[in-house]
Amino acid sequence: MPQIPKLSCVIILVFGLLGCESNVQPKQKAFLALEYQSPSYQLIKSDCPFQFEINQIAKIETPQNFDPCSFNIRYPKLGATIFFTYKPIHNNLKSLLTDAQKLPLKHTIKADAIEADIFTNDVAKTYGNFYEVEGDAASQAQFYLTDSLQHFVTGSIYFKTAPNYDSILPAASYIKNDLKHIVESMRWK
Repeated sequence: MPQIPKLSCVIILVFGLLGCESNVQPKQKAFLALEYQSPSYQLIKSDCPFQFEINQIAKIETPQNFDPCSFNIRYPKLGATIFFTYKPIHNNLKSLLTDAQKLPLKHTIKADAIEADIFTNDVAKTYGNFYEVEGDAASQAQFYLTDSLQHFVTGSIYFKTAPNYDSILPAASYIKNDLKHIVESMRWK
């Protein structure tokens, strides 16, 4: 059996030890640097019994066979839509409120938390709730508003992607602010 020279053994041993040495460095914590333009709001004009302001980057679309006062507010660049629904009150306020309050509860399976804020504007006669949903739920925010006599509206944000909370968080936060602006700027005609 041939013998391996001592120098070769030393070289193999050195490379073996150096090759096994691990120079692991932790990854730096970082966040995506997503930038969204500052919102610029415009009043929507329609024949509907309400008006409010939406972000100029959003587009209003009325699906076929829908009431023209129920529509979608699309954010093409963000892959998101606010589904907006109007219903007149005809002695059915309790039923409308019950349905609107059940909607956020449908997300409890995937949600980490659901926070409800009561909204009251006595001057504009708008009353309702604003729901913020945390976690991998399908909708990140929802609201309902009413004047308690004639008008009832709801709105919900949905993304055209699987609900991965960490991935959609920047866009969801941006649109939540727009949804809050809709609630605050709502006026009945």
